[in-house]
Amino acid sequence: MAIVHKDATIVPTKTEMVTDWMPHQRWYHGKGHVPQLRRVGGFRFEDPEGEVGCETLLLADEAVSPAVVYQVPLTYRPAPLEGGEHALLGTMEHSVLGTRWVYDGPHDPVYVSELMATILGAGVSDVAQASVGNNAVATGSSTGRVHGSVSSAAVLTGEQSNTSIICRMTAPGGGPAEPVIVKVFRTLQDGENPDVVVQSALTAEGSDRVPMAIGHLSGAWDSPADGSPMEGHLAFAQEFIPGVEDAWRVALVAAASGSDFTARARDLGVVTAQIHGALAHSLGTHEVTPEAREALVASMRQRYAAAVALVPELASCAPAVDRFVASVRDVSWPPLQRIHGDYHLGQVLDVPERGWVALDFEGEPLRPLAERVQPDLTARDVAGMLRSFDYAAGSVALAESPVDATTWAAACRTAFLDGYASVAGAPDADAQALTRALELDKALYEVVYEARNRPSWLPIPLGAVERLTTEESTS
Repeated sequence: MAIVHKDATIVPTKTEMVTDWMPHQRWYHGKGHVPQLRRVGGFRFEDPEGEVGCETLLLADEAVSPAVVYQVPLTYRPAPLEGGEHALLGTMEHSVLGTRWVYDGPHDPVYVSELMATILGAGVSDVAQASVGNNAVATGSSTGRVHGSVSSAAVLTGEQSNTSIICRMTAPGGGPAEPVIVKVFRTLQDGENPDVVVQSALTAEGSDRVPMAIGHLSGAWDSPADGSPMEGHLAFAQEFIPGVEDAWRVALVAAASGSDFTARARDLGVVTAQIHGALAHSLGTHEVTPEAREALVASMRQRYAAAVALVPELASCAPAVDRFVASVRDVSWPPLQRIHGDYHLGQVLDVPERGWVALDFEGEPLRPLAERVQPDLTARDVAGMLRSFDYAAGSVALAESPVDATTWAAACRTAFLDGYASVAGAPDADAQALTRALELDKALYEVVYEARNRPSWLPIPLGAVERLTTEESTS
């Protein structure tokens, strides 16, 4: 059990130190705000050497409404961590222990080792006090497929929403073991994270079309709103596949050179249908409700209105959009099920001798968790990938040496759909109408995003809106 000096004084306080540091982190959502942090939970890991304090703070940022809960693992050291300058929050004066150097936990090997030990050993952290009296612990859960300890670790750079750590592992006998990547979720929401649930279900089904799930860490905290207990996933460990490229990069090379990509696109359609089939078998299907239909109708209308507000010339598409909306209401829907939810070429790895491997099943990260865990149409994933082929073609058209890959993208979309149908069955007219409607819904979302963030890319989704509405008008 870690020793906690309850009567000690600390200057600056942990919360003060994190308040200064948090706005500079890529995963902080309150850009432009000064965080107003209140502790709603936390837990500790014990350093076997007794030298390093490992504490995870669960902090509600009340500078925004509703408040956002963040996971902030910290380590406290009696001397600087060699090579850890980039992860240093600062120093604090502890009335009992003296000067302590405070680090962002994922960059500290002691934190990473104890995190993985808790997950792999299906262990329980030390107890820490939550803000309104709930005792919080973090509980590990392992699939039992990997054993060993961390020999070295490195944090991936460039990630926006979470912090992922590549762990080189040592087997119990002392030799090297397969590497693991553990994702520390920075933003917490009440409920199970779909990345953990979906990928673990696919691993249990024996699928090699996703990285193997290894285990996860769960925890509890107090609701910022009313103090009621909340719980969810804190971290997720899975197989790390080194030295591979994602499908986006592979497709860009093919699009730029005009290389035939139809066989690879067809294979990706096959893999997508296999994943959907395994998820339906593992997690079940659900009958369509009127609420689900109206939710998609509302989404399409809202996205169209937002797109017209930014690109007024899209107002001419209103009759075609109305017909798409009517088709969503009128056509027969298949049963709903768990899907990927944010499916595109960047979410798929090209693994030699294994083929396409999909990852990151969290869904659209900006959507509330309660929405991301709901069963959905498999056609949403299909439409997302169709749009991604279009983006690959649009990207090379905007390059310094432009390439017209319009025909290339159309061939890829057709091949992807053929591959999907070879496993899932040929789609009827209703299924085709749903896919087109979801493709338009995605394109309208892209219009809004590009108009606000990357206007030079706006021609890509505008071209798709024109193509889809024109096809609808002539069909």
